[in-house]
Amino acid sequence: MKVLVIGAGNMGLTYSEGMANSPLLSKHKLRIFDTDPKKIETLRQDERFDVFDNLDDCLPKADIVFIAVKPYHSDGLFETMKPMLNKEQLIVSLMAGVTIDTIKDKLNALKVIRTMPNLPAQVGKGVTSYTESKEVSKVELIMVRNLLDTTGTSIHVETENFIDASTGISGSGPAYVFYFMQSMLEAALKMGFSDYDSKVLVSSTFEGAITLFNENNISPKSWIDKVASKGGTTQAAIDSMEDNNVKELIQEAAYAAFDRAVELGKK
Repeated sequence: MKVLVIGAGNMGLTYSEGMANSPLLSKHKLRIFDTDPKKIETLRQDERFDVFDNLDDCLPKADIVFIAVKPYHSDGLFETMKPMLNKEQLIVSLMAGVTIDTIKDKLNALKVIRTMPNLPAQVGKGVTSYTESKEVSKVELIMVRNLLDTTGTSIHVETENFIDASTGISGSGPAYVFYFMQSMLEAALKMGFSDYDSKVLVSSTFEGAITLFNENNISPKSWIDKVASKGGTTQAAIDSMEDNNVKELIQEAAYAAFDRAVELGKK
């Protein structure tokens, strides 16, 4: 199977590195297309890839085409791609806010899978939600899922509404976690801890909490109840967050990302 990734930015390269060793590629190297001369030169030093700077040389022969460019670059790219495609090729979009109908219309394509990746894919801990046009077969869907799983795990969703919703949870979600971490780091520094100790305190706390959550069938609310003794220090922190509507503000932030994803899809 010949797999092509268009765009070698952070997300395109992340998925390329993950998929490069997939048995689905058989004897073929993963193909990457980009227009940045410096990036192309660097990529050509990696024996896992066949690197191209001309779509004519790689797109017509590809079986699966991953599109990993910024959404605002998609229109020009689609114009270039359209004459080179055939109806049997499978298009997989890693672009936020670009709908399946838009891709089908602008590429005159039938088989389209839309995904929502997230940043932890860079360390093999990503989660990618995905959904497909009706022309995609079950076998093709399984193949793409296996490719997506090389960067972590994937979740099939029934409609594009859930792709937009997952943008608000998993797609943008790492930034919410980093925002919370940054706030805790700054608090630790104000308390007098060094930069190093602040980082250890915060990162280890997050890592430990996630491990507890993943290794036990206990809800976050139940964990809070276990930690927060009445009248204790943890309860004082939880009371402060409740008094300041932190939970509602986080939920509103997630919906803001969701609504923006829907808005982008309408443009």
